[in-house]
Formats: sequence, structure tokens, C-alpha cells
Amino acid sequence: MDMIIDYINRHQGEFWIAFGFTVLAVEVLFFAMTTIVLIFAGLGALATGLMMLAGLLPETWLAGISGFGINSAIITMSLWKPLRHLQGKRAPKPDKSSDFIGLEFVVEQDIRLRAPGKLRYSGVDWRIEIDPEAGIGEIPAGQRVMVSAVEVGVFRVRPVMKEAGASPC
Repeated sequence: MDMIIDYINRHQGEFWIAFGFTVLAVEVLFFAMTTIVLIFAGLGALATGLMMLAGLLPETWLAGISGFGINSAIITMSLWKPLRHLQGKRAPKPDKSSDFIGLEFVVEQDIRLRAPGKLRYSGVDWRIEIDPEAGIGEIPAGQRVMVSAVEVGVFRVRPVMKEAGASPC
């Protein structure tokens, strides 16, 4: 163990580069680039290691930790706005297409505009709401409905009109 610590003490530039790549790998592999803090920390560690190898920083723990903190802060301040700009300010428009649209089923309880129902479908508990464009305020239990819009965890439904001469389902 003493040999490893001695080796790291004599090769701090390489240590900071390895540490930087490890932090960046953790960010990519485990967090899928969602915790931007690790990106800044990894880049700060890489910059510190490169500065030590170039002779701009002495290879001491004090210089390494200080350089790591300062480089991470400078990189964070430099990249924060460009990375925020890449994210965009607008939320994505809701997608009106879904395989669930057109699905028909019979509601098991009364549904009102202010009292949505529930349905367990395909292993998921869905909230059932009346589609505002249907122009009705209530759907009684036992009524056949069709899904007209889908949101996260919500089916918006409207009653299915019975055709003349059609048999009840």
C-alpha cells in the first residue's frame, strides 16, 4: 500500500489526469450526462494534471487540490452559459400521436369533468379524464369510450357513438 501512495505522490500530474477521466467516465456511464457538475469536475482535474505535467503547477497535494478547485470553477463559469443555451429554453411540444389513441373500452365508474376515473391497462394505472372537446360533462359507468388523447399517465376519452343496427358490446 505504501508503494502505491508513494507512486501517486511522485506522479501527481498523472493522478489528476486519471482522476479526471474516471470522473468523466462515471458521468457518462452511470449518470448519462445528467449531472453536469461531474463534467466540470472531470475537466478541472484534467486541466490540473496537464498543468502539472507542463510544469505550470508543482506536483504537490496543496497545488493539486487548489488547482483542481480553481480550474473547475473557471471551467464552470466558462461553459455554463453555452451548455444552458444548448438545452434550449422551450419545452418540447406535446406529441399528439400514440398507439393508444383509438383504443376503446368500457368505463367501470362514473366519470365527470372534475372527478376523473381510473383504469388498469397493460399493467399501468391510468387516470381517465373526459376530453374537453367532447362537449360533455359526464360519462356514466358502463359506457363504451374511445381514447382521443394521451398524456403521461392520463387517457382523455370521449363516448363511442353507437351506429344504427349495431349490436351492443
